[in-house]
Amino acid sequence: MYEVIDQPIIVDDVIKKVERREAGAITTFIGTVREWTHGKRTVYLEYQAYVPMAVKMLAQIGDEITEKWPTAQTAITHRIGRLDISDIAVVIAVSSPHRKAAYEANEYAIERIKQIVPIWKKEHWEDGETWIGDQLEQTSYPQGKPEVGDETE
Repeated sequence: MYEVIDQPIIVDDVIKKVERREAGAITTFIGTVREWTHGKRTVYLEYQAYVPMAVKMLAQIGDEITEKWPTAQTAITHRIGRLDISDIAVVIAVSSPHRKAAYEANEYAIERIKQIVPIWKKEHWEDGETWIGDQLEQTSYPQGKPEVGDETE
């Protein structure tokens, strides 16, 4: 149900993990590599992870979702290595008898991934590179520091 891989993610494979007869809804979140971030052109991203701990933390997120939304079932796949523009970095699939729980659980999952999963992202731009994470505290943004939930990753 939870994996970190170094190959392209096949979205249908992640969805199949949560398909079941009781599900009236399956939501998916597909995180892709975008070209522009805060006015800088991204050439590619590089993800690294401590894989055993990352998988353990993804499973913990699944357990948290089951506790908050008992009828939900979750699968998460995150990719590591070099990812080019438009490549899929993460897929989260959540099934539930009702759509509201599926939507809420999916949003919860992506926020928790950012908070607790040991996966690091290095952005390679036309004019340099940087690891994404702590520098959000130190970077000056035209409209101020992004809030939790803003598209910073």
